Amino acid sequence: MDRLFKIFGTLFLMLTLTNVQGQGKQWISFEFYEGVFNAEVDTSVLVAAPELSQESIKSAYQHLNSGDYQPIIDSLLAYRKKYELNDWLYYQLIRKTAQQISPKKDNYSRYTLYKWFFLAKSGYDARLALSKDKIIFYIFNDEDITDIPFFMVDQKKFMCLNYHDYPKADLNLDPPIPITINVAAATNPFSYKVTKMPDFKPDNYFEKKLEFVYKHKAYHFNIKLNRDVEAIFANYPGVDFETYFNIPLSKETYGSLIPLLRKNVSGMNQKKGVDYLMRFTRYAFLYEDDEQNFGGEKRLSPEETLFATHSDCDDRVALFFYLVKEIYNLPMIAMLYPTHITMAVQFDKPIGDAIVYKGKLYSVCEPTPQKEDLPIGVISAKLRNTPYQIVYQYDPNH
Repeated sequence: MDRLFKIFGTLFLMLTLTNVQGQGKQWISFEFYEGVFNAEVDTSVLVAAPELSQESIKSAYQHLNSGDYQPIIDSLLAYRKKYELNDWLYYQLIRKTAQQISPKKDNYSRYTLYKWFFLAKSGYDARLALSKDKIIFYIFNDEDITDIPFFMVDQKKFMCLNYHDYPKADLNLDPPIPITINVAAATNPFSYKVTKMPDFKPDNYFEKKLEFVYKHKAYHFNIKLNRDVEAIFANYPGVDFETYFNIPLSKETYGSLIPLLRKNVSGMNQKKGVDYLMRFTRYAFLYEDDEQNFGGEKRLSPEETLFATHSDCDDRVALFFYLVKEIYNLPMIAMLYPTHITMAVQFDKPIGDAIVYKGKLYSVCEPTPQKEDLPIGVISAKLRNTPYQIVYQYDPNH
């Protein structure tokens, strides 16, 4: 009976993707951020739903590998090049392509197989592994990622790309067994760095009103935001602080916020301007820690923080860093405490109790609400004698 279901499932895919001329080909087409992705799908790359076994997965791969898959790969790579997609955004394109060919809800194993296959044929060193009831998808990555499982092969680290689909799984108790499939030229590492956001279509933005009071004057903002940003970072892992702090805003959001902030601080000296940005980040948003907000640690990108109902210290430090970098481009350091993170900025002359790091003086700028109304150069009383570590240094000259 199971075999009949698999046969009917494959026939359904073939009928779905066969055009009216009966040529065994079809174009899939969908909007992807600022453009429309098109790809030709030949029925030779449609496979039956594989069982969770080494033999079945290898057989499905051989079927795929012998099919006319290259037009799909060519379309993926061309789209990546045209829109300058970072690896993480390219993976989102691959996910959506796999979803079009083999929907996740119909058969998770087949959906995962397509994602892995497209990444591997795009040149990435991607691997599959099996446990009792799971198909695990790994990618070669040499960055500092903290909150997803990995395994080591020949001194290379492979991060789990689909761990979010098994949120309660303990892979130490149920260790996946790698599937040995050698894909020619699949050697490239995958990067989680997002250094360019898509140019979303302006029509897909909505406006959010923000306000805060500075020096007894109320400031109002109508910021343009896009829900697609939430989708991009929904399963984004805990990256290192350099990667995290340097996630940019999208074009429309940037244009609705940064010029207005520049205008607001244009009549202020540098210290007062940074103080303004610090208090904007501190008071224009409601505070709530991640455990209450999300049920666990989750770092929001600057754009996510702008439209989140609540945010915590990680989120505000990242937003404050971005604003100071864009408007003043000053040297900064991130100070990590056991339960808190804050930022310090290097001015021409230090303010308050200076932080000395590598021979340079920095002034603490606290962008998260505290019990005290902290000015620049003052750390909260509860942290004054608490050890910290510098987890990121930004130097505009390097």
